Amino acid sequence: MPPARTTMTPAEWAMLFALSLLWGGSFFFNGVAVRELPPLTIVFARVALAAATLHLVMAATGRRLPGSRAAWLAFAGMGALNNVIPFTLIVWGQTQLASGVASILNATTPLFTVLVAHGFTADEKLTPARVAGVAAGIAGVTVMIGGGKLAGGVPVAAYAACLGAALSYGFASVFGRRFRALGVAPLSVATGQLTMSSLMMLPLMLAAERPWTLPLPGAETLLALIGLATVSTALAYQLFFRILAGAGATAISLVTFLIPPSAILLGIVFLGEVLLPRHLAGMALIGLGLALVDGRLLRRRTKAA
Repeated sequence: MPPARTTMTPAEWAMLFALSLLWGGSFFFNGVAVRELPPLTIVFARVALAAATLHLVMAATGRRLPGSRAAWLAFAGMGALNNVIPFTLIVWGQTQLASGVASILNATTPLFTVLVAHGFTADEKLTPARVAGVAAGIAGVTVMIGGGKLAGGVPVAAYAACLGAALSYGFASVFGRRFRALGVAPLSVATGQLTMSSLMMLPLMLAAERPWTLPLPGAETLLALIGLATVSTALAYQLFFRILAGAGATAISLVTFLIPPSAILLGIVFLGEVLLPRHLAGMALIGLGLALVDGRLLRRRTKAA
């Protein structure tokens, strides 16, 4: 497998910024949907509608999914790590956390990614700067969580769920590199993983939440599910796998630092959410950690000196 590049092209940066806007919207859509629907139902609707959308795109463009056993096993693994586990944990966390806070916690993904990449790849190892970045990120999370419960009575479990999602995304970023070696195109990867995610989520949702017994959701919730599936999932994953194939696991994980501004703004304007000072302080420390992990600013300062 070719080694991951340590820098991104301007086109990849543009795609990364676009991806951050799409995924920032997912926290807003979740915030709307959790008011009327339980977590597993939301996640199933997200992945199933997104999978259906991408299958239509595949058909319209004359493409086919690979038929090899290796590819479908990889789709299943990616679906679990990149969809089933993190989506469920985040949506459950958002039943108790503001969307902006959940997005800040999600911004720890690169910190987990560098640890996972160090253990499971040969070309993305820890450096002193990355170790310092992880330490700063841990400090930021500690500031955000505080004691057993924060103001408003939010339990630590909700924060832990969002951090667990970030860890799962870290594994997914490293696991997803194998699709480049398999020669699977980004659109096929996105379609395949969402298809497998839908198959995994269906029995879980039916057994745990019995959605046929739920009241019919309102128009706002239905629109949120459509936006979540088509914009924040189907379209977003096409960008995700394009960036991952070229720039590597650590680079793609930096998108999570760009997500909170849009998620916070949408939450404040449309959901009436409020961020506490400790949330902003924690985000600043996490931002410092991400800057150290990325290393670009440090390299520029070194060159300038």
